[in-house]
Amino acid sequence: MKKVRPLLFFVSVLLLVGLACRFGDGGETPEPPPTEVSVQVDEPTSAPEPTEPPVTEVPEPTEPPTPEAQQFYTEEFDNPLSSDWTTRIDFAHPNITESDKVTVQAEDGKLLWDFGNKYVYYYLFYGAYEYEDVVLEVHAENRGKNNNSVSLICRYDPEVGWYEFNITNSGLYDISFVKILSNGRVQYNRVANGGSTHIKAGLDVNEYYAKCEGNELTLKINGMDVTSIQDKKYAELSKGQVGISVSSFNVLPIRIDMDWFKVSEP
Repeated sequence: MKKVRPLLFFVSVLLLVGLACRFGDGGETPEPPPTEVSVQVDEPTSAPEPTEPPVTEVPEPTEPPTPEAQQFYTEEFDNPLSSDWTTRIDFAHPNITESDKVTVQAEDGKLLWDFGNKYVYYYLFYGAYEYEDVVLEVHAENRGKNNNSVSLICRYDPEVGWYEFNITNSGLYDISFVKILSNGRVQYNRVANGGSTHIKAGLDVNEYYAKCEGNELTLKINGMDVTSIQDKKYAELSKGQVGISVSSFNVLPIRIDMDWFKVSEP
């Protein structure tokens, strides 16, 4: 029994050595085979079709609003005269009918009167309002011949007539009731007249003032009192439109520039 145990021990050692050699002969541990990686490839997408930009409608140009007519104000002639103004043309003699060479227009902040015809009485009436009592003023520069007339008008009634304050550049003035006749012509009825040294003759500037209050008619020239008279004879005019006028006589050219025309309460 003692001889068998060493033999068994020897055989066991051989088996262990053999197993160790079997597992050691493989070298490095083999790497596992690579795994496939699934990569998702997106299909190329087409670019969106270009779209036309939205059409922007351009608003049509609009005319500036017409200024509202005022009862008491100063007209400085910065714009063409509005439709509130109407025109009347009369002549010194029945056989004179030409006014084709007369122009009246607002330009560069002035109302320009240019006459190429003789004996023409050119009126502008402001028809937006009617006035009973009113004060009228005008700033007028003479740029032509000396023989002309600048006028202020109150209580104009197209069926009856008007009051007219006339100042000639040569130094005279008059106040008249102008009556409209049945044939459309006019008749001048003098209420007051005279001369004034306050009128600046020649190529100069004058400011005229006329007041119609009740039956009293008052004229001032360049800030100085000239006359004030009560008219009881032609009392049919109690209210009406206001206006301005320039007249030519026997010489040409006649040129008047008006800087402003003022309508105010007495």
